Amino acid sequence: MVMALFTTVTPPTVTVTSCLLHDAFTGFSALGLALAGILLLILLTPSIPQPQRYHDFADKREFFGIPNALNVISNFPFLIIGLIGLVLCHRGNYFNISLQGEQWGWTCFYVGVISVAFGSSYYHFGPDDAGLVWDRLPMTVAFASLLAILIIERIDAKKGTISIVPLITAGIVINVFFGDVRLYLLAQSASCIAIPLMAALLPPMYTHSTYWLWASGFYLLAMLQEAADKAIYLLTFHIVSGHTLKHLSAAMVPVILTVMLAKRRVYLGKLLHVRNAQLHLID
Repeated sequence: MVMALFTTVTPPTVTVTSCLLHDAFTGFSALGLALAGILLLILLTPSIPQPQRYHDFADKREFFGIPNALNVISNFPFLIIGLIGLVLCHRGNYFNISLQGEQWGWTCFYVGVISVAFGSSYYHFGPDDAGLVWDRLPMTVAFASLLAILIIERIDAKKGTISIVPLITAGIVINVFFGDVRLYLLAQSASCIAIPLMAALLPPMYTHSTYWLWASGFYLLAMLQEAADKAIYLLTFHIVSGHTLKHLSAAMVPVILTVMLAKRRVYLGKLLHVRNAQLHLID
Protein backbone atom coordinates (compact mmCIF):
# COMPACT_ATOMS: atom_id res chain seq x y z
CA MET A 1 0.00 0.00 0.00
CA VAL A 2 2.90 2.35 0.83
CA MET A 3 4.45 1.52 -2.53
CA ALA A 4 1.17 2.42 -4.23
CA LEU A 5 1.19 5.84 -2.61
CA PHE A 6 4.56 6.66 -4.14
CA THR A 7 3.81 5.23 -7.58
CA THR A 8 4.07 7.94 -10.22
CA VAL A 9 1.50 8.24 -12.95
CA THR A 10 2.71 9.19 -16.42
CA PRO A 11 0.75 12.24 -17.67
CA PRO A 12 -1.37 11.44 -20.74
CA THR A 13 0.27 14.25 -22.71
CA VAL A 14 3.71 12.76 -22.17
CA THR A 15 2.52 9.32 -23.24
CA VAL A 16 0.88 10.69 -26.38
CA THR A 17 3.96 12.75 -27.20
CA SER A 18 6.22 9.74 -26.76
CA CYS A 19 4.08 7.64 -29.12
CA LEU A 20 4.01 10.36 -31.77
CA LEU A 21 7.76 10.93 -31.50
CA HIS A 22 8.31 7.19 -31.84
CA ASP A 23 6.14 7.09 -35.00
CA ALA A 24 7.97 10.09 -36.41
CA PHE A 25 11.40 8.63 -35.63
CA THR A 26 10.44 5.28 -37.16
CA GLY A 27 8.99 6.87 -40.30
CA PHE A 28 11.90 9.24 -40.91
CA SER A 29 14.46 6.51 -40.13
CA ALA A 30 12.90 4.31 -42.80
CA LEU A 31 12.84 7.26 -45.22
CA GLY A 32 16.51 7.99 -44.47
CA LEU A 33 17.51 4.38 -45.08
CA ALA A 34 15.59 4.35 -48.36
CA LEU A 35 17.33 7.54 -49.54
CA ALA A 36 20.72 6.14 -48.54
CA GLY A 37 19.99 2.97 -50.51
CA ILE A 38 18.96 5.00 -53.57
CA LEU A 39 22.11 7.11 -53.38
CA LEU A 40 24.28 4.01 -53.06
CA LEU A 41 22.59 2.40 -56.06
CA ILE A 42 23.12 5.53 -58.16
CA LEU A 43 26.81 5.67 -57.24
CA LEU A 44 27.44 1.99 -57.98
CA THR A 45 25.54 1.63 -61.26
CA PRO A 46 26.04 3.31 -64.65
CA SER A 47 23.57 5.92 -65.91
CA ILE A 48 20.77 4.74 -68.22
CA PRO A 49 19.62 7.06 -71.04
CA GLN A 50 15.97 7.00 -72.10
CA PRO A 51 15.46 4.07 -74.54
CA GLN A 52 14.08 5.42 -77.81
CA ARG A 53 11.82 2.40 -78.24
CA TYR A 54 9.74 3.75 -75.34
CA HIS A 55 8.27 6.33 -77.75
CA ASP A 56 7.07 3.60 -80.14
CA PHE A 57 3.49 3.12 -78.94
CA ALA A 58 1.17 0.51 -80.38
CA ASP A 59 -1.75 2.78 -81.29
CA LYS A 60 -0.67 5.50 -83.72
CA ARG A 61 -4.08 6.13 -85.28
CA GLU A 62 -5.15 9.65 -86.11
CA PHE A 63 -8.70 10.87 -85.47
CA PHE A 64 -10.06 14.35 -86.24
CA GLY A 65 -6.58 15.47 -87.17
CA ILE A 66 -5.15 14.44 -83.78
CA PRO A 67 -2.06 12.17 -84.05
CA ASN A 68 -1.94 9.25 -81.62
CA ALA A 69 -5.50 10.28 -80.88
CA LEU A 70 -6.56 7.84 -78.16
CA ASN A 71 -3.33 8.31 -76.22
CA VAL A 72 -3.96 12.06 -76.32
CA ILE A 73 -7.70 12.08 -75.62
CA SER A 74 -7.44 9.55 -72.76
CA ASN A 75 -5.73 12.26 -70.69
CA PHE A 76 -8.96 14.28 -70.52
CA PRO A 77 -10.18 12.59 -67.28
CA PHE A 78 -7.15 14.01 -65.45
CA LEU A 79 -8.30 17.53 -66.28
CA ILE A 80 -11.87 16.90 -65.10
CA ILE A 81 -11.10 15.20 -61.79
CA GLY A 82 -8.21 17.61 -61.13
CA LEU A 83 -10.44 20.66 -61.51
CA ILE A 84 -13.21 19.10 -59.40
CA GLY A 85 -10.75 18.20 -56.65
CA LEU A 86 -9.08 21.61 -56.67
CA VAL A 87 -12.42 23.43 -56.39
CA LEU A 88 -13.73 21.17 -53.62
CA CYS A 89 -10.40 21.41 -51.80
CA HIS A 90 -11.05 25.12 -51.30
CA ARG A 91 -14.84 25.00 -50.91
CA GLY A 92 -15.28 25.60 -47.22
CA ASN A 93 -14.38 22.40 -45.42
CA TYR A 94 -15.99 20.00 -47.89
CA PHE A 95 -13.07 17.57 -47.64
CA ASN A 96 -12.85 17.89 -43.84
CA ILE A 97 -9.17 18.86 -44.01
CA SER A 98 -7.90 19.41 -40.47
CA LEU A 99 -4.37 20.79 -40.89
CA GLN A 100 -3.04 23.67 -42.99
CA GLY A 101 -0.23 21.51 -44.36
CA GLU A 102 -2.77 19.06 -45.73
CA GLN A 103 -4.53 21.90 -47.54
CA TRP A 104 -1.29 22.87 -49.26
CA GLY A 105 -0.43 19.25 -50.03
CA TRP A 106 -3.78 18.44 -51.62
CA THR A 107 -3.69 21.70 -53.58
CA CYS A 108 -0.30 20.74 -55.04
CA PHE A 109 -1.64 17.25 -55.79
CA TYR A 110 -4.63 18.49 -57.76
CA VAL A 111 -2.52 21.06 -59.61
CA GLY A 112 -0.25 18.16 -60.56
CA VAL A 113 -3.22 16.08 -61.74
CA ILE A 114 -4.51 18.95 -63.91
CA SER A 115 -1.02 19.40 -65.34
CA VAL A 116 -0.87 15.71 -66.27
CA ALA A 117 -3.68 16.31 -68.77
CA PHE A 118 -1.67 19.00 -70.56
CA GLY A 119 1.81 17.52 -70.19
CA SER A 120 0.88 14.01 -71.30
CA SER A 121 -1.27 15.25 -74.19
CA TYR A 122 1.59 17.45 -75.39
CA TYR A 123 3.99 14.50 -75.26
CA HIS A 124 1.69 12.14 -77.15
CA PHE A 125 1.17 14.62 -79.98
CA GLY A 126 4.76 13.85 -81.00
CA PRO A 127 6.52 11.45 -78.60
CA ASP A 128 10.19 12.27 -78.00
CA ASP A 129 12.61 12.79 -75.11
CA ALA A 130 11.89 16.53 -74.79
CA GLY A 131 8.14 15.98 -74.57
CA LEU A 132 8.58 13.10 -72.12
CA VAL A 133 9.90 15.56 -69.54
CA TRP A 134 6.54 17.38 -69.59
CA ASP A 135 4.71 14.05 -69.41
CA ARG A 136 6.54 12.89 -66.28
CA LEU A 137 6.97 16.20 -64.48
CA PRO A 138 3.33 16.61 -63.33
CA MET A 139 3.17 12.97 -62.19
CA THR A 140 6.27 13.52 -60.08
CA VAL A 141 4.66 16.59 -58.48
CA ALA A 142 1.51 14.58 -57.71
CA PHE A 143 3.49 11.70 -56.17
CA ALA A 144 5.64 14.04 -54.08
CA SER A 145 2.49 15.79 -52.81
CA LEU A 146 0.89 12.50 -51.75
CA LEU A 147 4.04 11.46 -49.93
CA ALA A 148 4.13 14.76 -48.05
CA ILE A 149 0.42 14.46 -47.20
CA LEU A 150 0.95 11.04 -45.63
CA ILE A 151 3.93 12.35 -43.64
CA ILE A 152 1.75 15.21 -42.37
CA GLU A 153 -1.15 12.94 -41.44
CA ARG A 154 0.68 9.93 -40.02
CA ILE A 155 4.19 10.88 -38.94
CA ASP A 156 4.74 14.55 -38.14
CA ALA A 157 2.54 17.43 -39.28
CA LYS A 158 5.23 20.11 -39.05
CA LYS A 159 7.97 18.13 -40.80
CA GLY A 160 5.52 16.90 -43.40
CA THR A 161 4.45 20.45 -44.22
CA ILE A 162 8.08 21.53 -44.51
CA SER A 163 8.79 18.53 -46.80
CA ILE A 164 6.25 19.59 -49.47
CA VAL A 165 8.56 22.04 -51.24
CA PRO A 166 11.76 19.92 -51.02
CA LEU A 167 9.99 16.78 -52.28
CA ILE A 168 8.39 18.58 -55.23
CA THR A 169 11.66 20.39 -56.00
CA ALA A 170 13.58 17.12 -55.96
CA GLY A 171 11.08 15.63 -58.41
CA ILE A 172 11.42 18.61 -60.75
CA VAL A 173 15.22 18.48 -60.63
CA ILE A 174 15.26 14.74 -61.36
CA ASN A 175 13.06 15.22 -64.44
CA VAL A 176 14.47 18.43 -65.86
CA PHE A 177 18.20 18.35 -65.16
CA PHE A 178 19.05 14.66 -65.43
CA GLY A 179 18.65 12.52 -68.54
CA ASP A 180 19.01 9.40 -66.44
CA VAL A 181 16.15 6.91 -66.36
CA ARG A 182 17.43 5.45 -63.08
CA LEU A 183 16.54 8.58 -61.14
CA TYR A 184 12.97 8.74 -62.43
CA LEU A 185 12.40 5.00 -61.95
CA LEU A 186 13.84 5.11 -58.45
CA ALA A 187 11.73 8.13 -57.50
CA GLN A 188 8.60 6.52 -58.93
CA SER A 189 9.34 3.14 -57.33
CA ALA A 190 10.08 4.72 -53.95
CA SER A 191 6.75 6.58 -54.03
CA CYS A 192 4.81 3.51 -55.20
CA ILE A 193 6.27 1.48 -52.33
CA ALA A 194 6.26 4.13 -49.61
CA ILE A 195 2.69 5.39 -50.13
CA PRO A 196 0.83 2.05 -49.69
CA LEU A 197 3.20 0.97 -46.88
CA MET A 198 2.61 4.19 -44.96
CA ALA A 199 -1.13 3.92 -45.59
CA ALA A 200 -1.23 0.32 -44.38
CA LEU A 201 1.17 0.42 -41.43
CA LEU A 202 0.93 3.87 -39.85
CA PRO A 203 -2.12 4.88 -37.75
CA PRO A 204 -4.53 7.10 -39.73
CA MET A 205 -6.06 10.38 -38.67
CA TYR A 206 -9.16 9.77 -40.82
CA THR A 207 -11.63 7.03 -41.67
CA HIS A 208 -11.73 5.32 -45.10
CA SER A 209 -7.98 4.78 -45.07
CA THR A 210 -8.31 1.69 -47.30
CA TYR A 211 -8.98 4.01 -50.24
CA TRP A 212 -5.23 4.69 -50.30
CA LEU A 213 -4.67 1.01 -51.03
CA TRP A 214 -7.32 0.96 -53.76
CA ALA A 215 -5.63 3.95 -55.39
CA SER A 216 -2.25 2.20 -55.20
CA GLY A 217 -3.77 -0.90 -56.76
CA PHE A 218 -5.09 1.06 -59.74
CA TYR A 219 -1.71 2.65 -60.30
CA LEU A 220 -0.08 -0.78 -60.27
CA LEU A 221 -2.67 -1.90 -62.84
CA ALA A 222 -1.77 1.14 -64.95
CA MET A 223 1.92 0.17 -64.90
CA LEU A 224 1.07 -3.37 -66.02
CA GLN A 225 -1.11 -2.05 -68.84
CA GLU A 226 1.70 0.23 -69.97
CA ALA A 227 4.12 -2.71 -70.08
CA ALA A 228 1.61 -4.72 -72.13
CA ASP A 229 0.84 -1.88 -74.56
CA LYS A 230 1.27 -3.82 -77.81
CA ALA A 231 -0.07 -7.11 -76.45
CA ILE A 232 -3.34 -5.49 -75.34
CA TYR A 233 -3.64 -3.72 -78.68
CA LEU A 234 -3.40 -7.08 -80.46
CA LEU A 235 -5.73 -8.89 -78.05
CA THR A 236 -8.43 -6.22 -78.48
CA PHE A 237 -8.16 -6.46 -82.29
CA HIS A 238 -6.66 -2.95 -82.54
CA ILE A 239 -9.53 -1.34 -80.63
CA VAL A 240 -7.57 -0.01 -77.69
CA SER A 241 -3.93 -0.16 -76.60
CA GLY A 242 -2.43 -0.84 -73.21
CA HIS A 243 -1.11 2.73 -72.96
CA THR A 244 -4.56 4.22 -73.46
CA LEU A 245 -5.92 1.94 -70.72
CA LYS A 246 -2.96 2.96 -68.58
CA HIS A 247 -4.13 6.58 -68.72
CA LEU A 248 -7.66 5.62 -67.71
CA SER A 249 -6.50 3.41 -64.83
CA ALA A 250 -4.07 6.07 -63.60
CA ALA A 251 -6.90 8.64 -63.68
CA MET A 252 -8.75 6.41 -61.22
CA VAL A 253 -6.14 7.28 -58.59
CA PRO A 254 -7.30 10.90 -58.12
CA VAL A 255 -10.92 9.75 -58.53
CA ILE A 256 -10.58 7.30 -55.63
CA LEU A 257 -8.70 9.78 -53.46
CA THR A 258 -11.29 12.47 -54.14
CA VAL A 259 -14.09 10.09 -53.08
CA MET A 260 -12.04 9.27 -49.97
CA LEU A 261 -11.71 12.96 -49.10
CA ALA A 262 -15.44 13.50 -49.55
CA LYS A 263 -16.45 10.51 -47.39
CA ARG A 264 -13.83 10.43 -44.66
CA ARG A 265 -14.24 11.68 -41.11
CA VAL A 266 -11.53 12.66 -38.67
CA TYR A 267 -10.66 10.49 -35.69
CA LEU A 268 -11.02 13.22 -33.07
CA GLY A 269 -8.80 11.42 -30.58
CA LYS A 270 -5.95 11.18 -33.07
CA LEU A 271 -6.28 14.83 -34.11
CA LEU A 272 -6.31 15.99 -30.48
CA HIS A 273 -3.25 13.88 -29.76
CA VAL A 274 -1.37 15.45 -32.67
CA ARG A 275 -2.27 19.00 -31.65
CA ASN A 276 -1.60 18.38 -27.95
CA ALA A 277 1.78 16.87 -28.78
CA GLN A 278 2.67 19.86 -30.95
CA LEU A 279 1.67 22.29 -28.19
CA HIS A 280 3.63 20.27 -25.63
CA LEU A 281 6.74 20.32 -27.81
CA ILE A 282 6.39 24.09 -28.33
CA ASP A 283 6.11 24.64 -24.58
